[in-house]
Parts: sequence; structure tokens; C-alpha cells
Amino acid sequence: MFSIPLGDGAELCPLEPWQAAELAAHTDRVRGHLAPWLPWAHTVTDTASARTFLQRYADKQAADVGRICGIRRGGELVGGMLLRRLSVSEGSCELGAWLAPEARGRGLVTTAARHMIDWAVGVRGLARVEWMVSPENAPSIAVARRLGMTHEGTLRGVFPMGGRRHDLQVWSLLAHERQVTSRRGV
Repeated sequence: MFSIPLGDGAELCPLEPWQAAELAAHTDRVRGHLAPWLPWAHTVTDTASARTFLQRYADKQAADVGRICGIRRGGELVGGMLLRRLSVSEGSCELGAWLAPEARGRGLVTTAARHMIDWAVGVRGLARVEWMVSPENAPSIAVARRLGMTHEGTLRGVFPMGGRRHDLQVWSLLAHERQVTSRRGV
């Protein structure tokens, strides 16, 4: 299995259906932290639902329309990165992330996101990377800023979750704006 070092004993590596039990346990452990922001934190509740979630991303990767990677620190799953949407024909993708509270403050998401952006732009030739975030999620907005993204606007009431509609900010980075981190593939 490949991995990309992120520093601080962490690495970005594949997250695949056979790792469903680990994702289910991780999600159970950090659900309270993830639930306000991520719909899958409500639906990944056991190994079977984690396998379904990971299989969906394996299928997206096979169809070249998305992918998911884990962030591990000391061998333990502490977060992940995903290309929720990837369109080579449109030249754009949507990047997302999550991280356990104990792994925050180490720059892991920012570094992992830079590697994912390098792959999307440098290897796949995409022109645009988007980052969608709740206006209430200050740590995620801080990542977008560190990546050099531009806040394009806010989609009001666009995202249903938890019985209410949420706003989402749209942040983006165009290919010519990125700072190259790596030449390795994801």
C-alpha cells in the first residue's frame, strides 16, 4: 500500500472497503465532533454501513469520479480526505476532509489537502478545486484560507441535515493559484 508522509508521524493513504470495521469504530469514537458538519457521520453507524460508504468511494474511484484517503497518525485512523466529486471533463473537483479532535493543530488536513490538490491539478489536469464548508466551521474555513482559496460566496439553505437546512460557503482554488507541494500521486 502506498502512503504519503504528512509530517508529525502521519501519512495519507488509501481507505478501502476492507477497512470498514476500522472506519466504523473511528466514526463511533468521533461522531459528536463530525456530526454537525458531515452527513455520513449520521449514516456510518456500523461495519455494514461503513462498508457501503467506502464501497461507494471505491466505485467512484473506479469510475474516475471521486476517491477517499485516510489520514493515519502512528498507524491509527485519525481523519481523511475525499474528492466528493471529480469531473475531468469539467476540469473541477470538490475536496473535503475530516479530522479527529486529538489530531487537530498539526497541519495534517492542510498538508493532505495540498497533496490532493497537487494530484487533481498536476496529474489529472483539473483547473478548479472547490471546498464547501459551513459558515460555522471555523477550522475548515481556516484550512481553505491556508490553501490560498478564495471565498466565492455562500449558498443559503442549500444543505439539508439534522432536520434543518444549512448554508454552505463555496471556496475555490484555480490551477494557476496553487502552491506545489509534491509530485507524488494520490
